[in-house]
This record gives sequence, C-alpha cells and structure tokens, in this order.
Amino acid sequence: MNREKLMKMAGAVRTGGKGSMRRKKKAIHKTTTTDDKRLQSTLKRIGVNAIPAIEEVNIFKDDIVIQFLNPKVQASIAANTWVVSGSPQTKKLQDLLPGIINHLGMCLFYLLYSKFMCYLSNVLYVMTVLKGAFI
Repeated sequence: MNREKLMKMAGAVRTGGKGSMRRKKKAIHKTTTTDDKRLQSTLKRIGVNAIPAIEEVNIFKDDIVIQFLNPKVQASIAANTWVVSGSPQTKKLQDLLPGIINHLGMCLFYLLYSKFMCYLSNVLYVMTVLKGAFI
C-alpha cells in the first residue's frame, strides 16, 4: 500500500482532529429489523395470539377514524393488549357514514346522535333568524 492511501484510512477512524485518539470500537448502526424482532419477542413473552379473518379495524377518535383494511390482529386478553398492524388510513367520520353505523358502540352512537342534534338545532336557529328577517 502506498502512503497516501494509509493516511486516508487513518484519517477516517479519528474522533477529533490531528493528535486525538482513535475510536476504541466501530459504531454499529442498528436496523429496523432488530427493533421488529425485539417487539415480536416481547409480544411472544406476553402471550399474544393471532386472530384470523379480520377484514377491517376502525379506531374512533373524536371526528377522525383511523381505518385498517385487512390488518394483522394479535391479542392477549390476560395482559389487556391488542396489536393491530397494517397500513392505516385516516378519514373523517362523515366520509364513512352511513355504512359504519353498525360498527358503532352505544357510547359512540350517542356522541354521533348528540352532534347531529346540535347541528340540527343550529340549522333550525338559522332558519328562524332568516324567517324573522323576511317578515
């Protein structure tokens, strides 16, 4: 090897400038596969089981619905843990109506009903104000 090539290689392993000490060990960058393996081993330790034949998962948050189509669902009832993995789509609740009404629980159905009644009362109020303006 020639001297220039050796100097270039030596310069690549220094932590600081000239005269500083060299690195003790090479930095190893972890990939996402190690994180995935760690997650899978933790889920296995908890005792999650795959739940087959789930076509759709909807997570409701205020007026937003996070929708998973054909997700991989795993659950551990004893640990109160549910794992839903797949590609999510964020949609508004209005976009999914009326086909999603049979998915709603009683609490969410009441929330939807109260929002509808609030909207209806606002419309009625505007109509009475407009009616009073034209009389």
